[in-house]
Formats: sequence, structure tokens, C-alpha cells
Amino acid sequence: MTEPIVLAAEKVPEGIFLFIPPLYDVFGSLAALAIIALVFWKKVLPTFNRVLDERAEKIQGGLARAEAAQAEAQAALAEYHQQLAEARTEAARIREEARAEGSAIVADLRKKASDDAARILDNAQRQIEAERQQAAVALRAEVGALATELASRIVGEALADEARQSRVIDRFLDELEASATTGSREH
Repeated sequence: MTEPIVLAAEKVPEGIFLFIPPLYDVFGSLAALAIIALVFWKKVLPTFNRVLDERAEKIQGGLARAEAAQAEAQAALAEYHQQLAEARTEAARIREEARAEGSAIVADLRKKASDDAARILDNAQRQIEAERQQAAVALRAEVGALATELASRIVGEALADEARQSRVIDRFLDELEASATTGSREH
């Protein structure tokens, strides 16, 4: 048993030959490498190239879609800005119209209020005048009755005649008005 170990130890290269493999190993390795390279060249490399080409096409397609989407987004953004500007312009126009309409409504309401106030004032003045005339007629009748009774007592004769009674009342009221007019002028 010790003999095979000695034989193997006798064939051990020495020096630089320790790093150089034997020729049969070099040719065997080259043959295996050529077979692996041929299989890689015929089978693996075409599949690998096809996968890489598909991936490159997908990337190119993705880039094209991304550029198209970006262009579409830019167009949508520009349209949005245009619509926003139009909306702002429309809002400003509507605001101005509302202000003008509001001013017109206020002016119309002021005119209506002024007209209503003038109409109410006119009605009140007419009513006051009518009431004054009613009061004057009632006062005239009452003063006339009192004056007739007073005159009858002073004169001592009955003033039963209506025409005479009316003349006496009118004369008395005229004198009363004349004295009131002269009295107001003196003050």
C-alpha cells in the first residue's frame, strides 16, 4: 500500500512545471470548452439575444408610449390653462354684469322708493286737505250755530230764517278771518 503513494510522489513535477498542466489536460479542457462554446453559440446565445431584443423593443415601446403620454399630458395641461383663463375671463365678465345689474336694480329701487314716497306724501297732503276742509265745514257749522244763538240772544229776535242765518254766519266768519289775518300780520 505504501508503494502506490510512492509512485505518485515520483511523478510530481518540480519548479515551474508545477504550474503548467500536462498536455492531455490542456487538450481535454480545450475540447470541453469548444463543445460548451458551440452549444452556447448555437443554443444559449440566440435565446439570450432574442430576450435582449424583446426587452429592447419593450423599452423602446415604453419610451415611445411615455413620450406620447407626456405630449398628451402637456396638451391637456395647455388646454387646462386655456380653459382656466377663459373661466377667469368669464367670471370677470359675469362679475361686471352683476355689478352693473346691481347698480341698475339699486337705481330702480331708489326711483321706485322716491316715487312711492312722493305718492304717499301727495296722498297724505290730499287727505290732510280733505280733513282740513271737513274740519272747516264742521267748525263753520258749529260756529254758525253758536253765532246764531248768540246773535239771537243779543238782538233779541229769533233768526229762524235760514237765509238770514246763513248771511249772519258768513259775515261773522268773514270778520273773524279778517281779524285773524290782521292779527297774524301784526305779529
